[in-house]
Amino acid sequence: MKKFHLFGAATWLALASAPTLASDAPLFVPQWLGAQYTLVDQHQSTLHSPYSGPMSLRPQGDTERSHTFGAYFGVALPAHLQFYVDVEMFKGEAVSGATGLGGVANGDVVHSGGGTLSKTAYVARRYLRWTLPLGDERELVTRGQGQLPGLEATHRIEIKLGLMAVSDDFDKNRYADAARTQFLNWSLLNNTAWDFAADTRGYTDGLMLGWINPTWSLRYGVYLMPVEANGTKLESSPHRARGEQLELTLQPWANGGVLRLLAFRNIANMGVYRDAIAYALAHGTAPDIHADDRPGRRKHGFAINGELPLADDGDTGVFARAGWNDGRNESFAFAEVDRTLSVGMQLSGVHWSRPQDHLGVALAIDALSPAHRDYLALGGQGFTLGDGGLTYGRERIVEVYYNVAVIDHLTLAPDLQLIRNPGYNRDRGPARFVGLRAHLEF
Repeated sequence: MKKFHLFGAATWLALASAPTLASDAPLFVPQWLGAQYTLVDQHQSTLHSPYSGPMSLRPQGDTERSHTFGAYFGVALPAHLQFYVDVEMFKGEAVSGATGLGGVANGDVVHSGGGTLSKTAYVARRYLRWTLPLGDERELVTRGQGQLPGLEATHRIEIKLGLMAVSDDFDKNRYADAARTQFLNWSLLNNTAWDFAADTRGYTDGLMLGWINPTWSLRYGVYLMPVEANGTKLESSPHRARGEQLELTLQPWANGGVLRLLAFRNIANMGVYRDAIAYALAHGTAPDIHADDRPGRRKHGFAINGELPLADDGDTGVFARAGWNDGRNESFAFAEVDRTLSVGMQLSGVHWSRPQDHLGVALAIDALSPAHRDYLALGGQGFTLGDGGLTYGRERIVEVYYNVAVIDHLTLAPDLQLIRNPGYNRDRGPARFVGLRAHLEF
C-alpha cells in the first residue's frame, strides 16, 4: 500500500480511541466474504469499414471469451476498524482487443489491462475502513464483498484508505452498476465522461471520506492517477498527480428514488489535444497526444445519476445518467468519452412467475469534444480509439440482457448490443454484439 501523508499522528490516535460497535465478526479473525466466477462469451459481427486504423473494431468480426475469478476477505479490528483484501484473476480477451469504441462492449475486461497484463492472480483491493457513529440508530448489514456482517450506525463518518476502485463508492446505481450481473457495456456501468483515477485494471491507491445519513450522504475521494494514460504504474504521491471527486447523494424517502450529483477534477501528466494538433500541422505528421504530455495539467467534469424504483420492492425500476468533461486534455484512465447520456430500465421476472430473473433494456449516447474529434480526424490515437480518420457522429448504444436464475448462486444471461457510429465514426458500422454470460457467486 502506498503511503499517503494525509493523516497526522493526532488523527490516527483519535481513530484508535473511537468506540466500537457490536458485530458478528470476531476481532482479528479473517472472514471469507464471498467468491465469484464470470464467463462472457461474446461475438462481434462483421461491419462496414472502408478504412481502419490500429485501434479500430476488426471489420471481419471477432469472437472472444473472458473469465474473471474473485475471492473476497475481511477482518474486524479494534476501534471499529476493518481491513479488506480482494484477490482476482483474469483470463481470455475482449473482442477487437477492447478497442474501437467509446463504450466498450464487455465491461468485465477492464480487469484484463487490454490483454497486456499477466493472467496470474493479483490483489485488486487492500484497504482499511473506519467508521465513527454519530447517533444511536443502527441497522443490520449482511456479509458481502467489502462488508463484514453486523450492526452499523445509520448516521456515521466513514473513512477508507488503501488500494480500491473509485467506483466502489461513487456513481453507484441499483440498476446499472455491475457487468457481472447487469449491463455489459462500459457506458451503462459508470458515467463514461467521468474519467476517474485508475490503473489499467481499474484500481488505485486513495482516500475516501464520507458523511453518511439515511436520506443523504456526502463523499469526497482523492486517488493516485497513473503515470501515463491507461498505464499500469501509479504516481508515487497525490501531490504529483491525483483524481478528486465530490458526490452528494439524496434519497428523501426510504426505498425511494436516489439522485447523485458528482464533480471531479484530475491533475496529471496529460497532453492537450489542440497543442498536439498544432504541432502535427506544423511538422506534417499525425498528432500524438502522448508526446504532448506535461505534468500538472487539469481536467474537470460533472455527472448526474438517478434511479427510481417503480414496483416489486424495487426490483423493477428506471435509471438515467448524464455526464460532461471539458474534453481539452486527453482521456486518461477510464474511457474516451467527453459527454454521455444514458437511460434504461430493469424489469423483475415476478411478472412471468420468475421472481429471480431480470430483464434490462437501455440506451446510451456518447460524444466527443470538438478538440478530441479533430485530433482523431487527423489520424491521432488514444488508448481505445484511432481509425486513422474520422467522419464524426455520436456513438449510439442499445443493449438488452435477460438474467436467468438457473439454480442458487448461478445465473445465465444472453446479451445483445447494437452500436451505431462505433468509435464516433459514421463511416463505420453499425456493429452488433451477441453475448452469453455465466455468473457463479457465493
